[in-house]
Amino acid sequence: RKSFSEPAVNLFSFNSPVGACPKCRGFGRVMEIDWDLVIPDPNLTLEQGAVKPWGDASSKRYEYRQLRLLCREEGIPMDVPWRELSEEQRRKIIDGTPTRYGLREFFEWVETKSYKMHVRVYLSRYRRYSRCPACGGARFKPEALRFRIGGRNIAEVLAMTVSEAREFFGKLRFSPDDRAAGVILDQLLGRLEALEQVGVGYLTLDRQSRTLSGGEVQRVALAGALGTGLSEVLYLLDEPTIGLHPRDTGRLYALLRRLCFRRNTVVMVEHDPDLLGRCDLLVELGPGAGAEGGRLCAMGRPGAISKGLTRQYLRGQRRVERPVPSRPEPGKWLRVRGAAENNLRHIDVDVPLGGLVCITGVSGSGKSTLLEEILYKGLRWIRKQPDGRPGRFERLESDEPDIEALIVDQQPIGRSPRATIATYSGAFSHMRKLLASTELARRRGLKPGYFSFNVPGGRCEQCAGDGFERIEMQFLSDVYVSCPSCGGRRYRAEALEIEWRGRNVADMLELTCSEALDFFGDQKAIRKCLDPLVRLGLGYLPLGQPLSTLSGGEAQRLKLSAIFAGKGRKIVFLDEPTTGLHLADIQVLVDALHGLVEAGHSVVVIEHNLEFIRTADWIVDLGPGGGPEGGSVVVAGPPDVVAACERSHTGRQLHRVMEGRGYAGTEESEAVAAEEHGDYERAIVVRAASEHNLKGIDVEIPRGRLVAISGVSGSGKSSLAYDVLFAEGQRRYLECLAPYVRRYMRVLERPEVDLVQGLPPTVAIEQRSSTAGRRSTVATLTEIYHYLRLMYARLARARCPDCGRSLVTTDRIRLLDEVRRFLGKEGGYLLVEMVTARKGWHRDRLEKLRRAGEKVVRIDGKLVPLDPLPELERYRPHTIQEVVEEVDGTVTEAAVERALAAGKGALLALRRDGVEAFFSTKGTCPSCGTGVGDADPLLFAFNT
Repeated sequence: RKSFSEPAVNLFSFNSPVGACPKCRGFGRVMEIDWDLVIPDPNLTLEQGAVKPWGDASSKRYEYRQLRLLCREEGIPMDVPWRELSEEQRRKIIDGTPTRYGLREFFEWVETKSYKMHVRVYLSRYRRYSRCPACGGARFKPEALRFRIGGRNIAEVLAMTVSEAREFFGKLRFSPDDRAAGVILDQLLGRLEALEQVGVGYLTLDRQSRTLSGGEVQRVALAGALGTGLSEVLYLLDEPTIGLHPRDTGRLYALLRRLCFRRNTVVMVEHDPDLLGRCDLLVELGPGAGAEGGRLCAMGRPGAISKGLTRQYLRGQRRVERPVPSRPEPGKWLRVRGAAENNLRHIDVDVPLGGLVCITGVSGSGKSTLLEEILYKGLRWIRKQPDGRPGRFERLESDEPDIEALIVDQQPIGRSPRATIATYSGAFSHMRKLLASTELARRRGLKPGYFSFNVPGGRCEQCAGDGFERIEMQFLSDVYVSCPSCGGRRYRAEALEIEWRGRNVADMLELTCSEALDFFGDQKAIRKCLDPLVRLGLGYLPLGQPLSTLSGGEAQRLKLSAIFAGKGRKIVFLDEPTTGLHLADIQVLVDALHGLVEAGHSVVVIEHNLEFIRTADWIVDLGPGGGPEGGSVVVAGPPDVVAACERSHTGRQLHRVMEGRGYAGTEESEAVAAEEHGDYERAIVVRAASEHNLKGIDVEIPRGRLVAISGVSGSGKSSLAYDVLFAEGQRRYLECLAPYVRRYMRVLERPEVDLVQGLPPTVAIEQRSSTAGRRSTVATLTEIYHYLRLMYARLARARCPDCGRSLVTTDRIRLLDEVRRFLGKEGGYLLVEMVTARKGWHRDRLEKLRRAGEKVVRIDGKLVPLDPLPELERYRPHTIQEVVEEVDGTVTEAAVERALAAGKGALLALRRDGVEAFFSTKGTCPSCGTGVGDADPLLFAFNT
């Protein structure tokens, strides 16, 4: 007989060392070297570079020379393909010999250097994840798997889908006296049922959240909101139908209606016509995009509005149409045999080339697995251009073996404001050449690089070509304001004097793509860059718009534009390209994708939008269900063949649209809106409250009224007000937040109560039970003091500390004279502030200075050499100043310019006798020349 100790909660958490498998640390997978990535082409010889990380005979790498010595000692031929070497010869190259190291020992040595970023990037090219041999992917210690409920351990339960888990827990029975088990079971079933209602019942409970699509993440969060039972909450949703099959739109609509029944308001950004036709109020903005949008075009019930573009699509007056006639039966194919990754059931799929192909099916049917893991990665793999290991399949053949596979997603293109539409499209380099070719530019000897805002030259140095400055607002969000020097135009006045056909470089960047296409009409190079953008419906974007501000749909279409301008035949894979697009925008996308096909490319798309699907040349429908019920090919063929298939959920929905029946009207929404909201309408209902000394009381608190709770001391007033109403309201609200956020908040216990209905988020204003510190004042308690500090730091006018006069802005010429006068002939140092009175080691900043070639830095008033790197006390405030220039003799204008650029308009001059003075273009005394820098809010704090 064996005995076990009482299990701790952390024993059943793979995020805790108590319960996590020690081998994989709770990940379920371990990293190992993938020899297929190390030796990707077995047809190559060792001389030709069969061992990819060691190079070939022409590379002259040290590892290759060691390989050659090993082969010479062991008699291994280097001019024979890898596949023809014997097993013993391959083993010696991989495992090494007593005198020479092999590939395995080489990678073990490289892994000892994995604390360096570039080494981790290098290793990632040759690694793969495999199932943990210790736990078999279960993630838990063996001790955790010994405990079972209903015959299943926790790993087996987590491997279930949401639907399977709901059925499993629905059959469990516990003793009626075990109230704790009943509460837990009710909570579990409520959450599982909500997940099924939002259409994600196919997801397994151990599915990594980072692998979920944006629509799935939003619907999971929506299920959590539904389970809280809160009232009078404003829910804002961004396209909840993303990734949702038309079959499940009705279920999502029913869930949103349940939220409204509880006196909540749901506002959603949406393009799905089935959902638009059922809403209570439709607000349409437009009429165009960008500068052409922003106006209210229509507002009212969907069936009652008399104008607007959306109305025309809802009533079937406008449709998304094919721009070209139907194409003949394809002659070339991409064939997959035995695809078995994830839930794919060893399926055979034929994808025609030279057409627009849609992969359809309900959520979880295997569409993304087929497109990305099998088709895209498989094609890259067989072409020796791997983008990760492909999924499992028996064979992949293409009638066009040289076709290039590209995947175009909606990930942001760049995060820097310096990357713009003009730079990405390539048009900006041609625009700069035109400006450099003008007579005035040639007289001044200006080159195209002078007109770049990414390098010094014509750009404004105060904002470094950004066009704006960031003002730190401490506890408020940072504020971005136009640069006071260039007014947001990015360039100096001298650069803006250069004009081509009446426009300078800043004027050109303010043009939209459509306007630029007209303005540069006779410039073929610029037209070639911008024409694809306009064809893809991006003509409204200004050339100077940063790529970091683009939506996902705009970023995806911008990536597509590069394919129009490229060379060679390509097969382009896209995952739901209609995300974020109005039906009118979908027409533009359809025209563009068919344009790609006409140009000789192939396009394969995952899509749920029925208007888009019916314009395809070929459809591959997976299903019939999601998760374990999916993974099979239900039907494949042209849209009319799929629409005629009764077994296909997509086919039935497509048949309705192809017949031109239109979309859901407003009758259903009007009928639902007329229903009574029951108890949610009248009051906050409490049933059987038994917290502390409450004796199972029932209370109804009317809405919008002033309600008082009275009684003798100890009668239960605070128990009802704070421990029932406040605690339950706050607990439910916190459940709507992300788990990461909830970690940092104290979640109150569930009170002893059977039902609390119609409860809004709650705020408790209590009497203070603890004594505040001596530094606490009315101003600090109400946060007035924080705003006062911020106001004085950002809005107050500084005065000269010597003569009391108000400081004014000054030009650089006068500031140069003041610096020269201060330093004199002896010279000194020009410094700029890097860190001001901040605690920490600051190693990264010091290391950055040393890498830049700096020799000395000033720390806490002392000049210190950077080699070796100074060691600072972590918990002591430090002030660090960069030495921009050491001046011997007269200060040069170039030195001051560099210091002002580094210090954003301010510098510190230090004489050799230790006397220092601050100078600033923003705040300088008009009489004595003294400068004052920007005030930090901490300067006005008596607690620091």
